[in-house]
Amino acid sequence: MLITTANEFPGYQITEVLGEVFGLTIRSRNVVSQFGAGLKSLVGGELQGMTKNLVESRNIAMGRMQEEAVAKGGNAIVAMRFDTSDMGTNWTEICAYGTAVTIVKL
Repeated sequence: MLITTANEFPGYQITEVLGEVFGLTIRSRNVVSQFGAGLKSLVGGELQGMTKNLVESRNIAMGRMQEEAVAKGGNAIVAMRFDTSDMGTNWTEICAYGTAVTIVKL
């Protein structure tokens, strides 16, 4: 499935707009990673455990968005975006969203 943050695919024509699609996950922060992140913030540097958790969460959200697009009959997603929000002190919501479309190569 082709996915883009743009509103169109060069070399393709959108033949049908199927509507908005979403993929959502809510992840809790690992207590050990959070403790390590607190220590790491004292000296600076990348918080690798937090980065890994966010990458996994984004991939899950994208996968769910793709599944919804396929269920609607789409073969591509345009105008894809991510949104994140903190829910409480230890939970993060990650949402991938876009517009499911059908496309054909020109």
